[in-house]
Parts: sequence; structure tokens; C-alpha cells
Amino acid sequence: MAYQKNGIDPQFNQKLAELSHAQKDRLAFIDFSLQFFGHVARTDLIQRFKTGLAASTRDFSAYKELAAENLILRHQTKSYHRTDTFKAVFKHDPEVILTSLSRGFGNGISTGVQPSEQCFDAVRLIHPDVAIIASITRAIHNKQAIKCGYVSVSSGETERAIVPHSIVNNGHRWHVRAYDRKRNCFRDFVCTRFTYAELIQGPVHVHEASPYDQQWQQIVEIVLIPHPKIQQPKAIEMDYNMLDGKLSIKLRAAVASYVLRQWQVDCSAQYENTNSGCQLALANLDALELIENTSLAPGVG
Repeated sequence: MAYQKNGIDPQFNQKLAELSHAQKDRLAFIDFSLQFFGHVARTDLIQRFKTGLAASTRDFSAYKELAAENLILRHQTKSYHRTDTFKAVFKHDPEVILTSLSRGFGNGISTGVQPSEQCFDAVRLIHPDVAIIASITRAIHNKQAIKCGYVSVSSGETERAIVPHSIVNNGHRWHVRAYDRKRNCFRDFVCTRFTYAELIQGPVHVHEASPYDQQWQQIVEIVLIPHPKIQQPKAIEMDYNMLDGKLSIKLRAAVASYVLRQWQVDCSAQYENTNSGCQLALANLDALELIENTSLAPGVG
């Protein structure tokens, strides 16, 4: 667990050091919920840590001693809400936050993982900004739109209003699935290309919500086989734990092309796309008819 060195209170570090490790965990949960969801209640703390009402009240009092300007109690909802002057008490790593949220976690403890000396992961060159991710997750959690600056390869920086509903790791980088009010359709936005993101107050329109995102709701089954040009297909079958030489995967149409690109699956009609190192081929090419952004898939064009 880590906390900001430039604490909000002058005696911040001393106050935090006096707390037990268990209470620091609970305060980190409060801090996390405020930053990434926008609000937190005593019942959330009780449910997460199985503590009593009196203990949760003490935890909120301790947090307010550290950062009184971070939260305000709204009696009508019986919960504490994030203020516009919020400054995180704890340091939340955006990569760990996104990975944890995608796996169903969200306990507020988001320090970086200590690397192993024996087991290595690929080097990540693209890291999302924590403030941007926090704004997006709050918008998703509270079903709100955001006004943002976004830089695209084709048109440079433009100001947009989008309604995000999901954050996806496409194997290469994190992107946001959102309704784009400028184009009047659902699109993908790369998390690292936002220059700023601010919540827009008020409810979103019904057609801007995820149930109306047809590509998100459409489930596609893709069947993968070893590339016909591979001389030893058994090796590929073992790599992907194939059964009878095939691997069937069901996934959302909105992310299917990303998977096909990440795994370098040859989607050409005659499986002729061998120059890009394809070791897999798509057996059921008709599945491409259900996918909109097929230009990302190797061999389609």
C-alpha cells in the first residue's frame, strides 16, 4: 500500500503512520471509492470489511482528519460524495486498478505488483493516466456522460461528449467503449488519448446506454484452428489447448477483431496471410459478417 508523499494535511504522514494496517486498508477503500466511483457509504465499508457501524463511523472520522476537503455527506443518500477539490490520499496505480476491476476486485488497495526475478511479463509501453481513468470509471458507475478532449490519428484533438459504459483491455492497450454524441454511434476510444475528462451532470438518454450497443450485446463464436500452412499443427493445438484440432470461443462482437488481431488469426478466404506470422486460422469465416470493425483482423481487406 502506498500513500501520497505530499499529503493534504501538514501532519498527514504522522497521522497515517499512527493507524493500524487494517484501518489503512479501510481508509484506502474509502479513498478508492471516492476517486473511481464518486461516492461511498458506511454500508459499503461494513459489507466489504465485515465491520460494525461504530467502527465504520470511526474510519470515516479518521479519513476526514486526513483529508476533510475530499468528501461531503449527503443526508438524502446517506453516503459521502467526492468533492471537486478531491486529492487522493493513497496512490492508486491505474494499470492495477483496471486489471483488478476487470477481475471483479475493487478493494481500494492498488499498489504496484512487486516483479518476480524468475517470471517476467512483456514490457508495457502504454500506461493510462489515473485522473482520466478515475473520471471515466465515475461516469460509468453513475451512468453519466463526460466532456473530453480526445486526440485521434486522423483528425487530431477535438472536444467530444461521450457516454462510456465499459473499459476493455484489447491485449495491446486499454480502451473505452462509449456512445459518441458527435457521431451518434457507439465507438472505441483509446484511454491514453484523452487530454482531459469532465463529468456532465444529468441523466443520459436511453439510446446511449449499453443495452442499445448492438455490437456489445452481440455474442459471436469464433472457431480457431492451426494455420493450414503449419507443418506441425500438434504444437499449435497444445499451445491453445485445442480439442480435436479446434478451439471455440464466444465473445462480444465489439472485441472480436481485437482478439483476432492479438492472436494473429488468418481470416483470409484461402488462408494465404502467412507473411505476418499467423499460426492460427479462422475456421468459421461467416462469423466475420457479425463483426463491424473487421479491418483489424489479419487477412481481411
